[in-house]
Amino acid sequence: MPPATFLSCFGAVFDLDGVLIDSHDQHERSWFLLADELGLPLTKEQFKISFGMRNAMVIPEVFHWASPEDANRIQELGDRKEARYRELLRDEGLEPLPGVLSLLEALRDAGIPCSVGSSTPRQNVGTALELAGLQGYFAAYTAAEDVARGKPDPEVFLMAAAKIDRDPTWCVVFEDAHVGVAAARAAGMKVVAVTTTHPAESFSEVDWIVSSLGEVTLDRLHALFV
Repeated sequence: MPPATFLSCFGAVFDLDGVLIDSHDQHERSWFLLADELGLPLTKEQFKISFGMRNAMVIPEVFHWASPEDANRIQELGDRKEARYRELLRDEGLEPLPGVLSLLEALRDAGIPCSVGSSTPRQNVGTALELAGLQGYFAAYTAAEDVARGKPDPEVFLMAAAKIDRDPTWCVVFEDAHVGVAAARAAGMKVVAVTTTHPAESFSEVDWIVSSLGEVTLDRLHALFV
């Protein structure tokens, strides 16, 4: 077990999708269902690029479904997609990814506060955590509506750390997306990359790369700061 001085300072910040749960398929299907319904163009490559970004960036800048100035249209399209996403989650159920529960239990038992920092809307975060049985492990979560700038801007992670009263330099972020890694680095935090979405060789500027959270131990997290 790491020393008490470390445990009293340390905080853990988690991205949601691809780290705690895997709803990549539901996200993809909900976007393509909406595209088909409205007759809008969408490719697999566009979806891949969009993963980890906020809808306010995805819809005008990646999908080109609306002008960047048309906030009402962007909001409408985003709301319709997210409603379909939540319907799919409720219909199909959701399980934590391998190793998630064991790590969260170890952090809880050590008295380490955990926070979620996600680009997805708050309602999605709450729904996903509830369906996966994870809501009791997190002291707070920060979502798309809570920040003015999405990843790779560090705002979401800085706010996630503030909500658990931790200095960013004493936090580790668990991320699967490149924009999230960039955001964590910009926040001055340690970064553990999880290879659920991208291969290990695609990550740079990270402190540790794992295939699942089952590889993570408190001693190894402490070693990142030594």
